[in-house]
Amino acid sequence: MPELNFGFGPLEAEFWRWMFLMTRIGAAMLAAPIFGATNVPSEVRVMITAAIALLVAGWTGAQAPADLASLAGMIAVCGEILVGLAMGFVLQFSFAAPTIAAEIIGGGMGLGIAATIDPNTGAHSPALGQYFGVVLTVIFLSLGGHLQWLALLVRSYDVFPPGHTWLGPDHFMTILSFAGTMFATAVAIALPITLMLLLVQVFAGVLSRSAPALNLFALALPAGIIVGLTALMMSAPLMTDRMVQLTHDAVAVTGRILER
Repeated sequence: MPELNFGFGPLEAEFWRWMFLMTRIGAAMLAAPIFGATNVPSEVRVMITAAIALLVAGWTGAQAPADLASLAGMIAVCGEILVGLAMGFVLQFSFAAPTIAAEIIGGGMGLGIAATIDPNTGAHSPALGQYFGVVLTVIFLSLGGHLQWLALLVRSYDVFPPGHTWLGPDHFMTILSFAGTMFATAVAIALPITLMLLLVQVFAGVLSRSAPALNLFALALPAGIIVGLTALMMSAPLMTDRMVQLTHDAVAVTGRILER
């Protein structure tokens, strides 16, 4: 008897190709700070990933391996995850710089005990870290950094087609070198405020030695908070410029990852 053929063969192949393209995009979304935040529902991330994968399937000629269950298919899937995580971690490094700066500033102001739950990571972070994170998120979105990053994610299928996605040592060195930029930016954001807080601590120490009857904690802690908040307002333009540069650097480093 002739076998029945309902014509679902090409449709099934396109479905598995679509699912395979979602692997790299989903890994990048999971590692990125905005798209992969814990307060973003999993359903929303899946829908965004599926929509982008559908566009990639129509725009590019990327094909899934012939047999995803084979060893070659599993290696191809691991390569897709590697490229997606690498592109997402670059953004993660850029968003970690303000948190590091907030740790330094909060310790000098005496706000180290004021920690809250970060909705992006689910971990404890200083109160100033929430403020810096919101500012960087607004700057990143207003400059279109998310659109440029998504464009680079789509372009990665042309640079690293499925089956040729293993990154070389130079790509990992590019990511690690950006970690140094992250620490340098954190120090640059925290340095002006930390210097003013240091002057307050020195003045409070000298005053406590000259008048031992004064309560050092009752004097230094409110003074540190007042001076710290004043320094934050005065250094807001500098902090904004640093975050703008950090956004440009994150997109540029993501683009350098796509260079062979």
